[in-house]
Amino acid sequence: MRLFGRKDAEDDGGGSSEDGLAGFWTWWQETRPAVDALVAAGDTAGLEDLVAPAVAAVHPDLVWEIAPGRNAMHALVVTSAGDAELRPLAHRWAKAAPPADLLWEFHPSRQANPQAAELTLDVGGFDFALDKLVLGLRAPRNQPRVDVAAYHPIFAELDEDVRLDAALLALDWILGEDEVARWVGEITAVTFEPIDAVAAPHLPAVVADLASGYDEEEWVLLEGQTAGGAPLVATARYPLRPVDHPLFDQHIAITLPYAHRDEAGLPIGESLAALRDFEERLAARLLKLRDDAVLAAHLSAEGQRTIHVYADPTGDAAIHAKELIVSWEEGEPRVDVAADPAWTAVSPFLS
Repeated sequence: MRLFGRKDAEDDGGGSSEDGLAGFWTWWQETRPAVDALVAAGDTAGLEDLVAPAVAAVHPDLVWEIAPGRNAMHALVVTSAGDAELRPLAHRWAKAAPPADLLWEFHPSRQANPQAAELTLDVGGFDFALDKLVLGLRAPRNQPRVDVAAYHPIFAELDEDVRLDAALLALDWILGEDEVARWVGEITAVTFEPIDAVAAPHLPAVVADLASGYDEEEWVLLEGQTAGGAPLVATARYPLRPVDHPLFDQHIAITLPYAHRDEAGLPIGESLAALRDFEERLAARLLKLRDDAVLAAHLSAEGQRTIHVYADPTGDAAIHAKELIVSWEEGEPRVDVAADPAWTAVSPFLS
């Protein structure tokens, strides 16, 4: 397993752009023969010197590795390594990749490795053999997550950050990086074996059992208060996770003031009916744009409803939203569009 990470700060390149993505794949086409030769020779230092600057030119905080492919001989992985702000960029990098062939395939996240239990890495000068990794697993009630306490005999010899990095990397290879983001909650790397620990290869089966309970689309009704203490009612998709829509990094906030409200400032009567009609028309449009946008949540408080949509900025979701609000008759509606790759605008609803 050939593993690489971020270059040192002084080697960092500039920010990301469409030009950076196109430039990388132009570089790949021109440089691939040299990459092939270095891989064949097992020259990891040469590979790092050659590939790292090209990845850093896309974004200096992306992480890359060359791993065994699922269908091809090798896989080039360029990943955000759990950084939600960079996940859309990594996926756009992969989307722009050339078709896979017998030698190379391309992924925007670490893939599950069926032979993960056979891997051994050097971690802090110690052999980190994944077949000796065991996990304490806890699934909080009514939560779409499993908490993991990872233990390996070498962890007692490592500092906390190093053993946590090793545990995270192992989970990515055992389960797949995106599945870790979807289904794994708190991760700790412990120095004593947890009670009822299981061998790490059992994790995919545990996650599959957990995931089977969330096959159908669900929505949850939530109640709370605004920062000023006013009552708030929200409805959110559940589970709600940016990893399920990695290209939807455009946040579209549709704000609809309503005239008919109760003493708590929540919609009633004609306003409630008008809001439901608007959302039905919005949902119908989003259904046609299912590959480009998703309705994440809406909340009502203090005489206005805010509807949160996330979309691929190359699509037309924002245009549709602006067309729809023209029909709103209660006050001045508004559509605000901004980049939000980590879905911070709906962070209280993320699961």
